[in-house]
Amino acid sequence: MRPAIAKRPRLEAMPASLLAKPLDYIFADHFRQRTLCNLLEELADATALDEALAREVVAFLVGDMAVHVLDEEDDLFPLLRRRCPPEDEIEAVLGALAREHEADERMAGNIVEGLQACVATGNAPRADPDLRARLTEFARRQRRHLAVENSIVLPIARQRLTELDLANLTKRMTERRA
Repeated sequence: MRPAIAKRPRLEAMPASLLAKPLDYIFADHFRQRTLCNLLEELADATALDEALAREVVAFLVGDMAVHVLDEEDDLFPLLRRRCPPEDEIEAVLGALAREHEADERMAGNIVEGLQACVATGNAPRADPDLRARLTEFARRQRRHLAVENSIVLPIARQRLTELDLANLTKRMTERRA
């Protein structure tokens, strides 16, 4: 009998060295969030519960994703508000993203509770149509949100933030992960 091979996590950890380039780190983390969207849809469509995947998704939502939102809300967005001239019209974008972060936090909490219940009962999310709908809706919302951040926020940040801003962003993001 061959020993079981441990599955690699599907949401691999970010390399700490990438924190030296905080905007690259955020961009790479957005890729992991897009991977999360695919995994949420996989859970929603599965006829059998993949407990390991459900646990991994829960851990990501309450850990990595929550920290990522703090990176943006507590550090990146305030820096952009200070550095962008009025013609960038950044406040409208950042305000909308901040409202989405609040709604997403509530939705992620509901998803975490639902997935934890699935693990406790052994039922796939497909058995709970409401949870299934929340999983797919959250994935849809996240993809749109990430598109705005990648196509508007990060390019403006690359143009407007100073070397000192980026060094401070690196410091804060590193401290948050310590």
